[in-house]
Amino acid sequence: QLQFVESGGGTVQPGGSLRLSCAASAFPLENYAVGWLRQAPGKEREGVSCISRSGDSTKYADSVKGRFTISRDNAKKTVYLQMNSLKPEDTAVYYCALRYGNSCLRRTDDYGLDYWEKGTQITVSA
Repeated sequence: QLQFVESGGGTVQPGGSLRLSCAASAFPLENYAVGWLRQAPGKEREGVSCISRSGDSTKYADSVKGRFTISRDNAKKTVYLQMNSLKPEDTAVYYCALRYGNSCLRRTDDYGLDYWEKGTQITVSA
């Protein structure tokens, strides 16, 4: 069973920053493309960002380009999402998600990510 721990969620003021982490425990995260999906109340889940297995390719939703940065440290079995200049519209539950294999698909709705767990809440509010 795939198990990972998401951390770094919380409440921040507009313009602030947060860093999400997704750490694998008992499986080789380096075998997976990894990304983040999010779902705001009343809206469909959407792709935020994705990074290839090797880390040499990344994808971002247009709404977060220039503000969010995804990275990974395969030695630590951890993927990060650095979120800067946060906006109220970034408020959502964020899910670390996986896709077995090297690449994130070009599909912007979910990048082909097909496994996620409970997620972590991000609230951007004054």
